[in-house]
Formats: sequence, structure tokens, C-alpha cells
Amino acid sequence: MPLVERLSSALPAKPVIGFVALLAVLFVCAYGAGSAAGPVAPGMRPSGTLPGAPQQSGAGDPSGGMDGMSGMSGMGGRG
Repeated sequence: MPLVERLSSALPAKPVIGFVALLAVLFVCAYGAGSAAGPVAPGMRPSGTLPGAPQQSGAGDPSGGMDGMSGMSGMGGRG
């Protein structure tokens, strides 16, 4: 059996190779676009409290920081 026949039988079908190549190209393009756009929310921090981190407004507020939503209590929610 020649080398070319053995190699072609060991490789996946051409459409599979094309699909994997397309995925790789799309990943590279998406990564490049994301790098060019930069961080979406540069001031975003993890939800856990960090030492020295300022308190966010609404912390400890029973309404969850949604001022002006007190009239919504009869709408089937928790409050």
C-alpha cells in the first residue's frame, strides 16, 4: 500500500478538516476583535468584598439598590 493511500485513509474527511479550519479562523477573528475592543467594563470588580474596596451604593438596602421601586410590591414579586 503506497504512503499516499495510507495517509489519506488515516486523515478525516475533507469537509471535517474544512470545518475545523473555519472554526480556527473564526476564533482568531473573534479574539482579535475582542482585543481591539478592550475591556467591556473596566471598573467591574468581583462581587466579593476586597480589602480597601469602596462600598457600592445600595449595599444593605432591602430594595436591592432600586430606588423608586417601592410601588412594585403588588406585582407578584418578593417585596
